[in-house]
Amino acid sequence: MLAKRIIPCLDVKDGKTVKGVKFVNIQDAGDPVELGRRYSEEGADELVYLDITASHEGRKLFHDLVRRIARHLNIPFTVGGGISELADAEALLMAGADKISINTSAVQNPGLITSLARNFGTQFVVVAIDARMENNQWIVYTHGGRNRTQKELFAWAREAQERGAGEILFTSMNHDGTKNGYAIDALAILSNQLSIPVIASGGAGRMEHFLEVFTVGKADAALAASVFHYGEIPLPDLKKYLADRNIPVRL
Repeated sequence: MLAKRIIPCLDVKDGKTVKGVKFVNIQDAGDPVELGRRYSEEGADELVYLDITASHEGRKLFHDLVRRIARHLNIPFTVGGGISELADAEALLMAGADKISINTSAVQNPGLITSLARNFGTQFVVVAIDARMENNQWIVYTHGGRNRTQKELFAWAREAQERGAGEILFTSMNHDGTKNGYAIDALAILSNQLSIPVIASGGAGRMEHFLEVFTVGKADAALAASVFHYGEIPLPDLKKYLADRNIPVRL
């Protein structure tokens, strides 16, 4: 069985790592270069960097910061925010990214998924989906959770897979930053419907939540931010906790 992955996430705004609750009330959480270095040394399996306002502000991602973070990593590095064409992805690859994450641009131009997969390989393409539960339906949002779409989570995830996505990163806007646990039911459905890995995001607060997301939620990887940034859950302790409960993790 493949090892389950623990992935810290750097949500970056104006060059600083930030964290909010349900995509609002954003607060400073530290220097992304130092946090990235720390997570690499502590045994994180991957690192995700998301420029959370690039799409909303209609700009490209800051390549120099990506380059500075990548310089201190020895783990896979996924970068997202403001990627709308092949040239953007190529520039990030040159800056040190191992994978790219697309969200708003994928919804606006689904063909971009296919173009990226054909040019760089499916393993290079992560399609991130932000969705909110509304009237018993998971509705997809873009532009950092600002714009509601007509897309439904499960149908859009299946389409993204068919178009060439190598992984799906699903963030529940209802659970984000609440520390009450992941959207377990939705994750289990995604994992059953897709043949590509599913990364869970939104809601981690205790070690038990990671255990639950890998067992009941059937996720392949669990992403979290504030519990790692503020030292609430040390990565080595989390890995040992999961291993002691027969979850395959890389120690």
